[in-house]
Amino acid sequence: MKRESAALLAILFAAGRTVTLEELARGLGKEPGEVGGLVDELESKLSNGAFGVALERVAGGVRLVVHPDYAELVRRALKARPPRLSKAALEVLAIVAYHQPITKAAIDAARGRDSGAVLEGLLERGLIAAEGKHPRRYRTTPHFLELFGLESLDDLPPPPGGELPAMRD
Repeated sequence: MKRESAALLAILFAAGRTVTLEELARGLGKEPGEVGGLVDELESKLSNGAFGVALERVAGGVRLVVHPDYAELVRRALKARPPRLSKAALEVLAIVAYHQPITKAAIDAARGRDSGAVLEGLLERGLIAAEGKHPRRYRTTPHFLELFGLESLDDLPPPPGGELPAMRD
């Protein structure tokens, strides 16, 4: 492994979180445009699973994750469980993700019930954020993208049935 790839790997390992290209460039003493090729090269080297980790592009940056070939082994060893979200939380999160920014009134109308407690729970977990005061509008956060392994909202799967129904605020 080249020294630059090893340095990139060390930064990602030490960070333990998603790192932006700007942060990587600063650490490597390069311009952000120069780092993209290094990231691609490291991603290719890690893709076969020989190192047990893989590179994942999420939330506008990159992070190290367990290679899929070793995920079950790691889960068994560490008894790791992904965070659990209730059916109601997933429903509200999906509405927010596909219709953001969106008000509580529009979410309540789409669900046919009050979503206040669910919204508060999602805010506490850092999966959504609220903007403004009257009315508050909700949107997803970079933590949402990371948790679901998305690089951007463009990576959301298409909604069931193809198109989203129009929502009124």
